[in-house]
Amino acid sequence: MSAIAAFISSHGFGHAARASAILTALHEKRPDIRVEIFTGAPRWFFQASLAFPFGYHPTVSDIGLVQNAPLTEDLPATVERLGQFIPFPAMQLNSLAYALQRLDCRIALCDISPVGIAAAKIAGIPSVLVENFTWDWIYQGYLSAEPGLKPFLAPMREVFSSATHHLQARPFCERWGNAEILEPVSRTPRASREETRARLGIPADAPTILLTMGGIPAPFHYLDTLTRLEHLTFIVPGGSEQQEQRKNLVLLPHRSGFYHPDLMFAVDAVVAKVGYSTLAEAYHAGIPFAFVTRQRFRESGVLADFIRQELAGFEIPETRLETGDWVDQLPALLEAPRRTRPAVNGAGQAADAIIAVPHTC
Repeated sequence: MSAIAAFISSHGFGHAARASAILTALHEKRPDIRVEIFTGAPRWFFQASLAFPFGYHPTVSDIGLVQNAPLTEDLPATVERLGQFIPFPAMQLNSLAYALQRLDCRIALCDISPVGIAAAKIAGIPSVLVENFTWDWIYQGYLSAEPGLKPFLAPMREVFSSATHHLQARPFCERWGNAEILEPVSRTPRASREETRARLGIPADAPTILLTMGGIPAPFHYLDTLTRLEHLTFIVPGGSEQQEQRKNLVLLPHRSGFYHPDLMFAVDAVVAKVGYSTLAEAYHAGIPFAFVTRQRFRESGVLADFIRQELAGFEIPETRLETGDWVDQLPALLEAPRRTRPAVNGAGQAADAIIAVPHTC
């Protein structure tokens, strides 16, 4: 049985979520294809996201940005790590290429992983780049603050340009003319709204908001402020070391056993750090979105514009997040109507594109 290799950025969980959605759609269409995952994202995330066996290979698939908190980057540390990563060590590439051949991988799916593209070329197999941004485009936005990023832009661009196939998932940041455009790519829920609420102990008709800062642990200093909105219920992944009910707050551990798309489809609105997978899940759920952007991260502005156009909601300035003075706007957020979405999910489109690649699986 032939296989697909998936090289996935470990920058947060958004890329792992997007790749998991595509791999799930691929498995539904071609259950005979084996999946081999190369990433620094944790195995447990894929065990929670994929309902079929897969191979897992811990790999530094890219550097991205070094982050110590959800909204802050460590640029000097990023430059230092990039210096160890680019040019790619020949031993690493040869080892990865050998693994691809040994595992009979016929194609490499790369969610903004440049090393996956390079390894696939050495192995003699096609690569499919899926992205809504590339790292060289992101780094350009930091040059004034960290000129040390500049030497890495051209090498990154060259590798991304060498992918044999290119898929761009809406909303994308920079249009590549040769790329196929996908609708927003999102994992789909497994449980009904009623089932998820019952597991959480939330009444079916209770106005409920999901509060999430993504895959990087964050402090929630404003939780006490939320408790004064007694008529609202809040689900907070990462809000506690164990699941607990605190007045109108349902606090979950970072790794809770709840499938995140189930939570998204069980609520009436979301408050979150804006990121691709969170946005895509909210888009397909059709719920309003109050969002926090990262001021210097170029993708944030693109995602914010998409939310304003496609979803009801408002922006919470980063400087105001911890003050909690935005919570009085939440009742109005809940009054915004849900938006019905077409059934097309970019994950299925990506799976079709992968299956259509000549001489692969």
